[in-house]
Amino acid sequence: PGPVDLLRSGEWETYPDCVPAFLSPDRTTKGIVKCDGEHFSVQKIDVIFPVLHGKNGEDGTVQGLFTLAGIPYVGCGVLASAVCMDKAVTNMMLDHAGIARAEWDHLLKEELNDFDAVEKRVSEKLGYPIFVKPANAGSSVGITKARNKEELRDAVNLALANDSKVIFERTVVGQEVECAVLGNEAAFASVPGEIVASNEFYDYEAKYLSGTSGLYIPAHISEEKAEELRAIALKAYRVLGCTGLSRIDFFVEEGTGRVLLNELNTLPGFTALSMYPKLMEASGKPYPELLDELIQLAFSRTEVLYE
Repeated sequence: PGPVDLLRSGEWETYPDCVPAFLSPDRTTKGIVKCDGEHFSVQKIDVIFPVLHGKNGEDGTVQGLFTLAGIPYVGCGVLASAVCMDKAVTNMMLDHAGIARAEWDHLLKEELNDFDAVEKRVSEKLGYPIFVKPANAGSSVGITKARNKEELRDAVNLALANDSKVIFERTVVGQEVECAVLGNEAAFASVPGEIVASNEFYDYEAKYLSGTSGLYIPAHISEEKAEELRAIALKAYRVLGCTGLSRIDFFVEEGTGRVLLNELNTLPGFTALSMYPKLMEASGKPYPELLDELIQLAFSRTEVLYE
């Protein structure tokens, strides 16, 4: 019940009037249950905007709780959230749908009994340098660019510290281009934007801390290439069952000009540095209008799910 400013500083956690609370999974409650000593009260909720990233935030787990509670929420549902969070599952579905991406491989933790054999397989298939990622992690956490066998070993260990599954990807030289998608059955793809990372690649620091990466809207690509990219974004959005919103990241490969899908982010950032709201604004949807539409999309999807 304290001042909103305390949320930004984190001081709210020690605010003396805070009480335990939980989101009830009972569909008749439709709200947060507050526990004040022996007394319980319910704060009703109209709609939830889950501004949560990474595990338990955009991997379908908290979306499952919202679904059980019967409360409308912004963004992708349980299945699409889980699928897009797991890069190995995403890649398999994209491959099946014929959507081009960089060559890749993956490894389960229990399979790492012969690192030499793994290294030989992935280096012959992908060639150094190789990007190594945890399959289930967001915000570029645990990602390494490995240039040799020893760096690959360290990269695998770092990825396994964040997940039990590792993704290996061929390094793509080219432009990093992003497209914002909005909608349920009828989806809209924004003008593409381009990122020129201040670090060697667009890592956690470049995304959230330094603020020095270059952002260009529209991207420095031809109109024909932009239309191709938007069409692929919409296809991937539908293939993976996304609703509400997603930011879809691509490479435009140097030399070949091929459009390669990198990943889908089912809950893109909305900070001052974030591309999703910038791309939508450049496409004619200013921030307030965008939020209104996302909330309306949450209500319309809920009517379909629970009618």
